[in-house]
Amino acid sequence: MTTGLDGIIAAETVLSHVDGTAGRLVLRGLPVEHAAEGLDFEGVTALLWQDFHPLGGNGRRLAAAMARARVGVARRLPLLLPATAGLSAVEALRLMLSSLADGSAADDAVTVAAAVPVFVAAHARHLAGLDPVEPDEHLGHAADFIRMLTGSAADPAKARALDTYLVTVSDHGLNASTFAARIVASTRAGLISSVVAGLCALKGPLHGGAPGPVLDMLDAIGTDGAAPAWIGAELAAGRRLMGFGHRIYRVRDPRAEVLKRALAPLSSPRIRLAEKVEQAAIAALSHHRPGRPLATNVEFYTALLLDAVGLDRSLFTPVFAMGRVAGWTAHVMEQEATGRLIRPASRYIGPLAA
Repeated sequence: MTTGLDGIIAAETVLSHVDGTAGRLVLRGLPVEHAAEGLDFEGVTALLWQDFHPLGGNGRRLAAAMARARVGVARRLPLLLPATAGLSAVEALRLMLSSLADGSAADDAVTVAAAVPVFVAAHARHLAGLDPVEPDEHLGHAADFIRMLTGSAADPAKARALDTYLVTVSDHGLNASTFAARIVASTRAGLISSVVAGLCALKGPLHGGAPGPVLDMLDAIGTDGAAPAWIGAELAAGRRLMGFGHRIYRVRDPRAEVLKRALAPLSSPRIRLAEKVEQAAIAALSHHRPGRPLATNVEFYTALLLDAVGLDRSLFTPVFAMGRVAGWTAHVMEQEATGRLIRPASRYIGPLAA
C-alpha cells in the first residue's frame, strides 16, 4: 500500500516538471535557472498563466494590471488590519485573503496575486505601529513590496534578489499546497477559496513553514568550527537538520544553487558560516544515513537570501506565498479548464459492524 500518495498521478499539467533524480525543475519548458535569470515575478506569472488567462504570455500587460490591482486592494486595509490583532503574519494573510470574494477567475487571479504583497507589508507595519505605505503603480512587484514594507525605495540589488526568489519558488509540481488548491478548485469553489486552501497547506512546518528555522540553526551554531559537533549532536538526538533533504530530490535541489548565486551580490554576513555548515551537514548526513541521499534544499538558501534582503524571519512563509501564488492560480485555472472532481478512495481498516 502506498502512503502519502507517493508515485500516484493525480493530475496532468503543462505548468512544471520536477525530476528528483536528475535534480531538474522545468517551468513551462524553461529550466528554473533560465527562468530566474531572464524573468521577473510578473514575467513568470504570465508564462504560467499562458493559455489559461487573457493576460497569460504578456508580462508587460500583466505587470500593469497587477500594479493597478495593488492600489485597489490597498483600499481594503483600514477595515482589515484591525481584525488581524494577535495573528501571526501568515494567519493575518489568510484572514485578509479570505475577505476577497470569489468571482471571475481571470479577475480574481490578478487580484489575489497583487493582494499578497500589499497585505503582508501592511500587516508587518501594523504590528510595528506604523501606517501602511500606498502601492506605487510605477514599480515592479518585488520592488514595490520592499518599499511598502520599509517605507523607503528598494535597493535595486535587493529587489532583483527578491524577484529571483519569487520566480524560483513560483511553481513546483503537485506539492502539498498546490494539490490542496487543485482539490478545492475541482469542486468549482472559486479561485480565491482555492488559493486560501493552498496558503493553509503552505503554513505547515513540513512545507512552507520551514525556512525560518534555518537561521535559528545558524544562530545556534555560531561559528565555523562549531558546525561539525553541533550537527553531530543533532543527528545523534534524532533531530532533523533544517535546509537538508527533500521528499522528491535525491540530489541537490536546483533551486538552492539559483538562490545561492542570487545571494552573492548582497554580501550577506552569514554566507561564510552557511557554506561551512552546508559542507559539514552534507558530510555528516552521508555518514549518518549512507543509503539515503540528503542534499541541500531550497529552504537553506531561501533563509539566507530573504534575511539579506532585510526581511524578518516571521515573514518568510508569507513571502513564499507571494511567489507560489503564481503557481497556485495557474493550477486552479488549469484544473477548472481540464480537470474533474478530485475524489480519491481510502482503505477502511477499522472494525466492521457485527
